[in-house]
Amino acid sequence: MGRNKKLQEIDLSLNSLVVFRKLLTHEVILPLRALLDTEAMDPMIQLRQYTEFISRLYARSTNLTEYIFQLICEDDNFYVRAVARGEQVDEMLEACVQNELAILQRLARIRPQELQKEVSYYGVLPEWKTSNLDFGAEYHARLREIGKYGYGLFAPNPMFIIRDERIVPVQYPDPVRLSELFGYERERQEVIDNTLALLRGKRAQNVLLYGDAGTGKSTTVKAIVNEYFDQGLRLIQVNKEQLPMLPEIMDQIHDHPLKFILFVDDLTFAAGDSSFGTLKATLEGSVSARAENAVIYATSNRRHIVKETFSDREGDEVHRNDTLQELGSLSARFGLRVSFMKPEKKAYLEFAQQLAESKGLRTDPETLALKAEQFALRSGGRSPRTAKQLIELLAAEEDHT
Repeated sequence: MGRNKKLQEIDLSLNSLVVFRKLLTHEVILPLRALLDTEAMDPMIQLRQYTEFISRLYARSTNLTEYIFQLICEDDNFYVRAVARGEQVDEMLEACVQNELAILQRLARIRPQELQKEVSYYGVLPEWKTSNLDFGAEYHARLREIGKYGYGLFAPNPMFIIRDERIVPVQYPDPVRLSELFGYERERQEVIDNTLALLRGKRAQNVLLYGDAGTGKSTTVKAIVNEYFDQGLRLIQVNKEQLPMLPEIMDQIHDHPLKFILFVDDLTFAAGDSSFGTLKATLEGSVSARAENAVIYATSNRRHIVKETFSDREGDEVHRNDTLQELGSLSARFGLRVSFMKPEKKAYLEFAQQLAESKGLRTDPETLALKAEQFALRSGGRSPRTAKQLIELLAAEEDHT
C-alpha cells in the first residue's frame, strides 16, 4: 500500500517545527506520528501503534483537537517567554509561529477514518473526536491574557511542592473554596484583599497568619488559591528545610506572568536554627531574593515564630537573648500579620450550626449544641476544625441510618 498523500504531507511538515518542537516527543504524539508513516509498515505494528495512541489519548481526553491545543497552550518555549516578558517579537518569528500552528491544526483535525484506512485490520477500532478550533486565533487570544493563563508547568495546576529540588504539581490538591469556610470573615478578608492587590499588580505584603491550631489558617490560604486560580494565582509550598531554596525558586518564577504565593505552613524556629536567614533576607527584599510577582504567606501557632526549649535557657545569656531577639523580629518583617484565635462558645456553636446546615443534617440545634460541646471537651477544645470533625462524624452516622 502506498503512502496516503495527506498523511505524508502532515508527517513531513511536522519535522519543520522549531518553536513547538518539544511537542514531537510527547507521549501521545509519538505513536500518532508513527501512524502517519504508512509505507511498508507491518500490519501488526500498525494495529499496535493505533491502539497505543488511542490508549494514551483516552487517558487524557477523547477529543484530539482540544488535547493538542492544550499541549500548545501549556508548552514552555522561547516565543511564549518573550511574549510574557512584553518583548517585541521579530516578524519572522511571528510568521514561524503562525505556520507551526497551522501544521499542528492539521494534525489535530485528522479524523479516525483517515487512519483506520491505513490499518490492516477489519475489526472494530476505537475512535476520537475532533473540533474546528482555529489554533492561530485561539492561541493569540490566550496570549493576550497570559497573566491569567500562564504557560508551561504552571498553566494547568494550582498548587505545587518542592520535591528533589524541583517544583512539581500537587497531584491531588485540596479543592476547598471560600464559600465552604465559616467565621473569621474579617481576618480572611484581610488576606483576600492583600492577594487581590498582588493579582492587580499593586504592592502586596508578605503575610503571617498566626494563632491557635485548627482555626483555618492553612485552609484559608488554599481556598484563596482555588478561588483566584482562573485569575492567575498559584501556590508553591516550601517546607522549613527547603527555605534555603527560596532565592532559586524566586529566580525560576521571576519572569513568569502568573502570581505566586510561596506558602510556608506551620513555621516555627528554635534558637540556633540557621534556616531563618534565607527567610529573613527574602522578607527584607534582598537583591537576590525578590520577585515582584510573588509573596510569602506563612502560618504559625506562634506570633513570634520562636519555640523556646530548656536548652535555650542555658549557655551564654547575651548570645541567647540576641538570637531570640533576631528570631522574634522575623514576625515584624511580615507586612501583614493576621491572628486566628480559638472561638468563644457562641462562635464555635455557630460554626457547627452553619456546617450542619451546609451538609443538610437533620440534627436539631439544641442537640447539636450539646454534642458540639461534648465533642470539644474530648477533642482538645473549641475550633473550626473540631466543629468540622463533629459534623463529618454526624453526617456519616446519618448516612448509615
